[in-house]
Amino acid sequence: MPASKQLRISEIFYSLQGETSRTGLPTVFVRLTGCPLRCTYCDTTHAFSGGKSMTLAAILAEVATHHARYVTVTGGEPLAQKDCPVLLSALCDAGYEVSLETGGALDVSGVDVRVMKVLDIKAPASGEAEKNLWSNLAALNAHDEIKFVLCDEADYMWAKQVLHERNLAGRCGVLFSPVSDRLSATTLAGWILRDNLPVRLQLQLHKLLWGNATGH
Repeated sequence: MPASKQLRISEIFYSLQGETSRTGLPTVFVRLTGCPLRCTYCDTTHAFSGGKSMTLAAILAEVATHHARYVTVTGGEPLAQKDCPVLLSALCDAGYEVSLETGGALDVSGVDVRVMKVLDIKAPASGEAEKNLWSNLAALNAHDEIKFVLCDEADYMWAKQVLHERNLAGRCGVLFSPVSDRLSATTLAGWILRDNLPVRLQLQLHKLLWGNATGH
């Protein structure tokens, strides 16, 4: 991909990583515009459209101004833009530790192996569970992570079944995260402990710090 090739960017900002095993680490976020999914709890609807076209060179230059070690490419759904994998590789080549946040409906097999893929598996209450691309599981490496965002006990029971049937914890780290206004984190913690699940309870640190403001 030439440095002059363009991607549609919703925002680039510097913050603390709010999710995954890298929670709390200073990170540059590159949010790409567009998403084919419409999850019931989506908190980034502003990234569905709009944004601005930026060249690969301009994206890399803006990321570099923050002098960070970690970069997360997110959305929307970043893989909805066909040149996202090239951006990911370019960031790796520039020396960053790169992660990709993807909704799990699009093929991740072409993503650079150096990238930490954070793959959502959509539970029923998301309204998009039928879009899960299960073949993505075969493309995961030990440094990748699987995330379930859960709305209620039915979601939890479904996720627990998928966890066991597909041996997800044997593939990589697994995260269970509650939708903040629909499922109590304390309740979810109790279920995880009761069932002795090999998962990490994940709260969204950025929301605890800054609420639902964008750019964090």
